[in-house]
Amino acid sequence: MMKHESPETMLPILQDQYGRIKRKLRISVTDRCNFKCVYCMPEHPEWMKKQDLLSFEALLVFCQYMVKQGIENIRITGGEPLMRKGVVHFIRDLQSLRAIGLKRISITTNGHYLAKYAEQLKQAGLDDLNISLDSLDADQFKQLTKKDLAPVLSGIQAAQRVGLPFKINCVLIKGQNEDQILPMVNWAKQQNIPLRFIEFMPLDGDQHWTDQAVVSEADILAQLQPHYDIHVLQQQHEPARQYRLDDQYTIGIISTITHSFCGDCDRIRLTAQGELYNCLFAQQGLNIKPYLQRAIKEKMFQQLDQQIKPYIWHKAKGYHAIQNQHVRKISMHMLGG
Repeated sequence: MMKHESPETMLPILQDQYGRIKRKLRISVTDRCNFKCVYCMPEHPEWMKKQDLLSFEALLVFCQYMVKQGIENIRITGGEPLMRKGVVHFIRDLQSLRAIGLKRISITTNGHYLAKYAEQLKQAGLDDLNISLDSLDADQFKQLTKKDLAPVLSGIQAAQRVGLPFKINCVLIKGQNEDQILPMVNWAKQQNIPLRFIEFMPLDGDQHWTDQAVVSEADILAQLQPHYDIHVLQQQHEPARQYRLDDQYTIGIISTITHSFCGDCDRIRLTAQGELYNCLFAQQGLNIKPYLQRAIKEKMFQQLDQQIKPYIWHKAKGYHAIQNQHVRKISMHMLGG
């Protein structure tokens, strides 16, 4: 080993100081969204300038580099990713990376534009979707998102029609939609749709989060117990803990606040303008844009390597290790969850 090289720069894979190997990359392609969900979007967002966004060409080069470092799953997020023109072509272009190790291409969407794009996404080679749905009550849904529920339900039907596998993600906030736990489970069970509840996390745009607003994993189970016989399943390398209801249907609960899954975290995130985050709650990102542009121009990735690997190596132990640090300015709508 040369004197100036540290252990983290010598790693052939993306690994942090706690031995967690990164297999999943989440890429936000836009911070823009047509919804105004309180847990995500600030009341008065300042959008990134379009010329500041990484081009899909640059993103493809970055993805190729990351797959060569061991990334197996790529998830496209936003904002709302289907608002960015060209995202379907980007998914199609990502297919070329399967030959070098990419196993899964996914997208997270609010479902509003899904009826329009479901068939195109299927044809482009998308493997699966996560669809956000926080209420089945039309009035409550509009209060939560400032949009109508009907287009989202149409999008879900379109995904079913074209055979795109998907999960429903439901973020619960005390005093707003915790009355949807049982209706959501009954609806999803009836349609055999995978459902995950997510605890409200401190990533809201206007930073009004408090732990009193969290509907905890225990709260969710308490609402379900009078109606279902519940058995917990062994948790794999996924953020959601799985529960089997009446030996017929399985739900997931992502309980970042009350039961952190950080010990097995294998994810890293990139914002639309090129900031890499080694943790959803990281206080500081790494601006890779200049190093990526240089790598594309010179066909050399050494400097990109020297920036990314040490940054990932120094990933914090987890949410509870950094939760009391100063509040950062970036929120969920820029990181994509």
